[in-house]
Amino acid sequence: MKFMKLGSKPDALKADGKSVRYVSSELATDITITVGEVKFCLHKFPLLSKSNRLQKLVSKVDEENSDEIYLDDFPGGPKAFEVCAKFCYGMTVTLNPYNVVAARCAAEFLEMTEDIDKGNLIFKIEVFLNSSIFRSWKDSIIVLQTTKALLPWSEDLKIIGRCIDSIASKTSVDPGNITWSYTYNRKLTEPDNIVEETSQEKVKHVPRDWWVEDICELDIDLYRRVMITVKSKGRMDGVVIGEALKIYAIRWLPESVDELVSGAHAQRYKTLVETIVCLLPSDNGVGCSCSFLLKLLKVAILVEADESSREELMKSISLKLHEASVKDLLIPARSPQSTMFDVDLVQGLLNRYMSEEKDGLNLEANEKKDKVNDESLLRSMSLLNVGKLVDGYIREISHDPNLSLASFIALLQSIPKSARPNHDGLYRAIDIYLKEHPGLTKAEKKNICGLMDVKKLTIDASMHAAQNDRLPLRVIVQVLYFEQVKASAIPQSINNVPHGPSNADSNGDDECKQTEGESCQYLDNQVCHLKEGELCKNGKLNKKNSKNSRSGTQLLPSRSRRIFDKLWNVGKGQAENRSSETSGSSNSPASIVPGDTKSSGSSLRHRRHSIS
Repeated sequence: MKFMKLGSKPDALKADGKSVRYVSSELATDITITVGEVKFCLHKFPLLSKSNRLQKLVSKVDEENSDEIYLDDFPGGPKAFEVCAKFCYGMTVTLNPYNVVAARCAAEFLEMTEDIDKGNLIFKIEVFLNSSIFRSWKDSIIVLQTTKALLPWSEDLKIIGRCIDSIASKTSVDPGNITWSYTYNRKLTEPDNIVEETSQEKVKHVPRDWWVEDICELDIDLYRRVMITVKSKGRMDGVVIGEALKIYAIRWLPESVDELVSGAHAQRYKTLVETIVCLLPSDNGVGCSCSFLLKLLKVAILVEADESSREELMKSISLKLHEASVKDLLIPARSPQSTMFDVDLVQGLLNRYMSEEKDGLNLEANEKKDKVNDESLLRSMSLLNVGKLVDGYIREISHDPNLSLASFIALLQSIPKSARPNHDGLYRAIDIYLKEHPGLTKAEKKNICGLMDVKKLTIDASMHAAQNDRLPLRVIVQVLYFEQVKASAIPQSINNVPHGPSNADSNGDDECKQTEGESCQYLDNQVCHLKEGELCKNGKLNKKNSKNSRSGTQLLPSRSRRIFDKLWNVGKGQAENRSSETSGSSNSPASIVPGDTKSSGSSLRHRRHSIS
């Protein structure tokens, strides 16, 4: 910390209690100056030789036959006046970053200029500011902090502006040229930032965001002005700007929701959030992580920040929603919403994201082919991530008994089919919702389950679904049917090995598609005649294995298995008849070799019957 000593005489200013200061001297004092609650008993001559304003005031009180002057609203108060008084007497006084602004404003108030005396206090303070304070990183920050208590003097004297410019200029310096000390308590993650040996000395590499922690101590108004100046210079990367805003938010925003919305500081936190949003990098949210933006949005909602701030956050978040986590999306709902979490807000984010995706696809169609390939791949990966995010989010909020069926279905349908190649996550969410909402009608259950494609379930999910008595009978039969179709396609693919691996895969797919087209209509008719009680009567499905059981039917209890066996055999017979009458194709369930079916069923038996 820089400092400057003025004067050479010993300090002769004494205190008489808390409210009186006097100069210990053989000469009696002849003027009393009251600053705030403190009276200074001084001599006219030293003061008048340095202060133009005191000359005018003393002349005025002399006309009134008085020896007392009152200085109301004196900048810096009694301490600042004491510095000026000591300077007039030539007493030793020390200026430092904590008192220099107050002394400068006080000297300006007293008009201690060069016109009165060469080398006056204003001149000496300006030299100290320009040669020492503004050249020091931490001293500039300290001085800037002290300026708020001295408004409007510090603003009019351009001390604030000069401090801000000094700080912003130093943040733009190449990190390799940083020679001054700074605060950096965060753990360095990059290998190059730790320690390297150079010329037998340990040299620590300076990170790009070396400056963000030091300016966190500034009040929000001054911080905003510093950040605006930093951004205006155009040399700071958006990622570093985003990191600086994140560190400042962590420093000043409380973790407790109760403290955040308390009446005492609610307005302060509201201003802070709105200011941070205004300072976000103008690079479509690239500079800030999606997690940080979502947390900022959560706080903005709690403190009731203005609509424009929330809208700006929603826009930035929607551009990088694929980077979010389920935890980030669990934003508490506010009155009058009855749900635990703000589902409408997430729905809005998803709608924005899908709109951006659509615009991006239209833009890609007009670009060159080599660019479209790269962009399409990135968009496809992002869409898959959003699909997983949505399924995970729905799974979490499905526990809420107040979540309406309309909101649940709207979220399920908010992403395209291409974003959900696997329906295991969707099945888990539906299963939880059915469990937490037992009052749903059969039609509502059918409506929900109709959004799930049982052909896109893994074997583990299929086994769980086959034993799930919360699902409609129709869905359980479909699960069992398509698992039987898949099992029957495996041995036929093995028999067609000479045609090559790709041919085998093709045969398996054709088997599922052909059989589905031939037999699904029949299954629909048969399921309509079955009573749901026949399938669910025995509670949970029996997991006992039988040597003679088939791979699909072994998932059912004995009575229900007989029903499905009958259903499958009749359907198989009709498929055989249609197949022989038309093309004679062997790609149907009727062509399954019994031994192969048994082998396939055995493999299914040994799989786990639960899904996590």
